Amino acid sequence: MNNAQIVGWAHSKFGKSEAPDTEALMGQVVDQALEHAGVGAADVDAIFVGVMNNGFSPQDFQAGLVGMTNEALAFKPAMRVENACSTGSAAIYTAMDYIASGRGRIALVVGAEKMTAVSTQQTGDILLGASYHKEEAGVAGGFAGIFGRIAQAYFQRYGDRSAELAMIAAKNHANGLLNPYAHMRKDFDFDFCNTVSDKNPYVAGPLRRTDCSLVSDGAAAIVLADAETAASLNRAIAFRARHHVNDIMAMSRRADPLAFDGARRAWAGALAQAGVTLDDLSLVETHDCFTIAELIEYEAMGLAAPGEGYKVVREGITRKDGRLPVNVSGGLKSKGHPIGATGVSMHIMAAMQADGSAGDLQLPDVKLAGVFNMGGTAVANYCSILEKVS
Repeated sequence: MNNAQIVGWAHSKFGKSEAPDTEALMGQVVDQALEHAGVGAADVDAIFVGVMNNGFSPQDFQAGLVGMTNEALAFKPAMRVENACSTGSAAIYTAMDYIASGRGRIALVVGAEKMTAVSTQQTGDILLGASYHKEEAGVAGGFAGIFGRIAQAYFQRYGDRSAELAMIAAKNHANGLLNPYAHMRKDFDFDFCNTVSDKNPYVAGPLRRTDCSLVSDGAAAIVLADAETAASLNRAIAFRARHHVNDIMAMSRRADPLAFDGARRAWAGALAQAGVTLDDLSLVETHDCFTIAELIEYEAMGLAAPGEGYKVVREGITRKDGRLPVNVSGGLKSKGHPIGATGVSMHIMAAMQADGSAGDLQLPDVKLAGVFNMGGTAVANYCSILEKVS
């Protein structure tokens, strides 16, 4: 099998962008990614685009837009994938499968989303498309309401962990201060995040505004190449492992909605494939769409037993100077969450650490970097473990 490796990338700043649409956002990263990889448009064998859309824009058929940003790519085969909030990772894995099949040597992956052109109400309705509509479409507060219910159930079973959620939010905002791509580069401390106020109201109790990721515009691109081709280029970041597991979409039909069993299985599969344990990882970029998600993901990855994720927070294990730093980039909480770009961005943040090129975000002596990106309420679960080859 021709295992694909990351050979280049580009990342726009996330936030409320003046770029009018995903075409313009893609245009910010396509040529930069090719240049960073040291390849030309003519070298690209196929293009894989991750955009959720679902109503953010009347323009669909998004795979065709890459060729509009660079006409040299117009005649390349291009396809779009969508898998809710894990759309970007789905695009990466699809491109890797393409290379593994032997059909091509170099693939361009582009993830993008323009979210801020519609109203807050519309955004909530669009994002609920990633829920099980038959049962969950009427939840007050949109997706925040769904995760608010998860937080309520978690607190009822294990005790109120509002303070620990505030500690997660404060950690990620402190990390994001150093990320030039981050949407919200503000240091919201624990007291601010833990206090309900006019500036930090309940969004969907018990979740406060600081417990929720940001509605953002942005794009990110990765260039993948087979191992032989990658060896001739400027850098090569390999996938020591990658594992994708789905879970039951309807929360009502899961044996335990608080277990995030799909996430647990994805992590277990990736660690087994890589032949490592969590202790071997230098860092993890995880999907903190809401702080309760990050807390439960600690348990799903094996850092703590069910209900004991708070100990990970209290002991500082996932701080930047902790035993396993989590979301050194600031995570979705600070960096932002433009749906289609998120999974690509998370892999770039991890690849930069493995490459030693993360600038002010760089951790010392990074060997293995974990990525966990999920779609919906841990329905689609993607876990990658990256390492530098050259």
